[in-house]
Amino acid sequence: MGEPDTGSERLRDEAAAESLVARILARRGTALESTQGLDHSRDAGELEREARAGTRRVQADRKDREEILEVEYRQVRLEKVVLVALRTDQSEEEVDTSLRELAALAETAGSQVLDALVQKRTHPDPATYLGSGKAKELAEIVRAAGADTVIVDEELAPSQRRGLEDVVDAKVVDRTALILDIFAQHAKSREGKAQVELAQLEYLLPRLRGWGESMSRQAGGRVAAGAGIGSRGPGETKIELDRRRIRTRMAKLREEIRKMEPARRTQRLSRRRGRVPSAAIVGYTNAGKSTLLNRLTGAEVLVEDALFATLDPTVRRAKTSDGRAYTLTDTVGFVRNLPTQLVEAFRSTLEEAGEADLLIHVVDAAHPDPLGQVAAVRTVLSEIEGALEIPEIIVLNKADLAEPERLALLRTHLPESVAVSAAAGTGIEELAFRIETALPRPRVEVELVLPYSRGDLVHRIHEEGEVDSEEYVDAGTRVRARVDQRLAADLEPFVVSSPDEAACKTHDRPLRAGPDGDDE
Repeated sequence: MGEPDTGSERLRDEAAAESLVARILARRGTALESTQGLDHSRDAGELEREARAGTRRVQADRKDREEILEVEYRQVRLEKVVLVALRTDQSEEEVDTSLRELAALAETAGSQVLDALVQKRTHPDPATYLGSGKAKELAEIVRAAGADTVIVDEELAPSQRRGLEDVVDAKVVDRTALILDIFAQHAKSREGKAQVELAQLEYLLPRLRGWGESMSRQAGGRVAAGAGIGSRGPGETKIELDRRRIRTRMAKLREEIRKMEPARRTQRLSRRRGRVPSAAIVGYTNAGKSTLLNRLTGAEVLVEDALFATLDPTVRRAKTSDGRAYTLTDTVGFVRNLPTQLVEAFRSTLEEAGEADLLIHVVDAAHPDPLGQVAAVRTVLSEIEGALEIPEIIVLNKADLAEPERLALLRTHLPESVAVSAAAGTGIEELAFRIETALPRPRVEVELVLPYSRGDLVHRIHEEGEVDSEEYVDAGTRVRARVDQRLAADLEPFVVSSPDEAACKTHDRPLRAGPDGDDE
């Protein structure tokens, strides 16, 4: 037997790596791929998009950077990054899809993807994640490309990140830190900013690293002033001080978020008291949830072809074709391997989905892996109590951009789904009918005659129930409707069981005397 041709194997590996890099750099991330090249100038939320664009990083050469104030540098500095992924038991296509999504996340955070590296191992290396040999190869790629950041497509242990940074001699960021950075850029409300900061601190706490003065102890007593013997104390190291400050800040943020929860809970309870059904729009990031909300309710919330454009839940009122009112809530988008810190920090926000009567699950039908999107969303929903038990409507959005064969295959896997295009408006009528059918209906059927002086009850029936028929008779307003148990109890004195009984009903106003003294 001859010697293995190591040279040809190396050439094949290099060619495969080059083809992978070409696929990643030539195509946008999968969540943005379906809308690539479309005109987004007329999307809702123009003012907010302009405000965000004004603070994004842009590419700048050395001369430009010298003219930019240091305080503005981060806004214009476009980081140059190299992507890293580990292939264990996944297929090549799965790794490719995940890397392209990582590239989209990196671009959203404000960086330029220069290169990518994939290592095939049975399990991650505990020291450097890639292994010593591949880590040195990565260091050469970083130096050759002129990159200053490495982004790993997985959450790294603190020791792995430190080990890889030492070998590569560049900043190493994992997928979790990247998503947290995007959330920090897009958070607008006071609650959203507090939730993101809490998630960032939870992520940072075990990853503090002490060098030099960070490991030195603070002077006790008056040693710093030269007090000498008897005034020295052990003090605490700077890294211990940093950890204590982070824990204190985290406790304060949790208290702030806890105090904000009653306001959101009160809003939900007020809708519950009014018996207004609620539907929550959930789905993968950039699947078109905000566009669908605008199409169903006429709202003008921000629509942007970007990942995690919406963080704060938006609630809008809508009506069915028969006049029943309900609310639609646009929630934060999900993604594969959504950091657990974000799920915990945004729990009060995600409860909007767990408290809904109906889930409208939006899927990007033009996405290369829509079923993977569905699985990722349901993984996050499983962490919200009761969310998986709520009735669900699968909406295949961007159907006009999907290939007919792919759409037909997708509908075989999701037979109860509805194909729509929120941007073009096609399929919206069918979806509105499905929502109307799926929303909870009052269970108690009543037939009653309400005196004309009880217009308040007629109004409640229209607001909280479903009116089948309504007519005006001598005795008052005759109504046949379906209502809930509480309203049915309030209407009990006016319920009739036959037309004769309705005819015998009289006004509750006092009778007036006739000209001969007889009551009319």
